[in-house]
Order: sequence, then C-alpha cells, then structure tokens
Amino acid sequence: MDRIQRQELFARLRAANPEPTTELAFASTFQLLIAVILSAQATDKSVNLATRQLFADAPTPQAILALGESGLIPYLNRIGLYQGKTRNILATCRQLLEQHGGEVPHSRTALEALPGVGRKTANVVLNTAFGEATIAVDTHIFRVANRTGLAPGKTPLAVERELLQAVPEEFLHAAHHWLILHGRYVCKARKPDCRRCSIADLCAYPEKTGAPPASPPR
Repeated sequence: MDRIQRQELFARLRAANPEPTTELAFASTFQLLIAVILSAQATDKSVNLATRQLFADAPTPQAILALGESGLIPYLNRIGLYQGKTRNILATCRQLLEQHGGEVPHSRTALEALPGVGRKTANVVLNTAFGEATIAVDTHIFRVANRTGLAPGKTPLAVERELLQAVPEEFLHAAHHWLILHGRYVCKARKPDCRRCSIADLCAYPEKTGAPPASPPR
C-alpha cells in the first residue's frame, strides 16, 4: 500500500468515526489499566460487565487490594483466565501503592514492570490515557494490517513498527482505535464483511467476500 492509499484509508476511517475511542468502560487511568489487563483473551463486553460492579465497589488500588483474592474473584470469575488475572491485579495494585504513590506511571518501562502488563497493555494506556501516538497491536490490528497490506509483519511487534512508519502523522494518535474497530466489526476473522467495507478498493486481501470491484483512490 503506497502513501496515497494509506492517506485515503485513514481519511475514510476518520470520516466515518471522527473521534474513536476504546469500548472499555473506565473513569480513571487506574481503571483503564485494570480493564486492559482483564481484556487479554476476553471481550470488552465481558470485561465491562465485570468492572461495572467492581469499579462501583472498589474504584482505587487501595480498595481493590483490600478485597484480597477471595473478595476479588467473585467480580472476575466469568472472565477467561480470571485466576491469574486476579493475582496480577492485586500485585499491580500493591506495586502502584508502594512504588508510584497509587498513580499509574506515565512510562513504558514502569508500566511493563507491573504484573500482567505487557507491551500491548502499556501501549493502550499510553495512547488512551496519556495521549501518546502509540499503537497496541492486538489480534484485530494484526489481521487488518496484514490483510490490507497496510503494514505487513509476522509478529505483533513487527506490525507495530511498520504501522508507526506507515500511518500518516495526522492520523497516528487515533489509528489504534480505528483499526481495532474495523477489525472487530468489519474485517472479521472468519468472514470479513467486505461488501460493507469503506476501504475495500484499497485493500490487498485476495479473498474478498463479495466486495465491490476495486477502483483507484479518490
């Protein structure tokens, strides 16, 4: 995909959704961090169902830590991998209190040192909470970047690095959300909805499903 096509791709995504954001529900940077930890191998819908009551009852690291493992599990036990996530969340809350005054650090290194936080989670927090132009490559972004030819790569890190070079600067901050939403609702894994896709004529995917014929960028 060349520079003109990339510009057109994001211009169309922006026109359809000028102010994209995460579908996770949160009221603070701390709550966003917890929600993203929980979202690994789980849907945003299932996470929101769990955190709605959790954040109402325990909105801070102090309050969650006070629940203990036995008190936290009932909020999370419908989420995949909840036992490991419970332990990581409690350890993260403890580390936030002991090392960061209860605040979420604005540093990739410090974020990735928190239990249950990897590069993808750190990127989401840096982008959504702190406004950094980062891209967290999840399964949706990985699929869209490779299918379309926007930023091919064999690993999430390779795709992330390609995207940071490929995405025009004016779109870079919101690109993370546009690509996730496009992959979640249009460029789906098993049956991409190419006929409803606003960027189908720009896409290099050879197995388009009933897409309109390709045409040059406007």
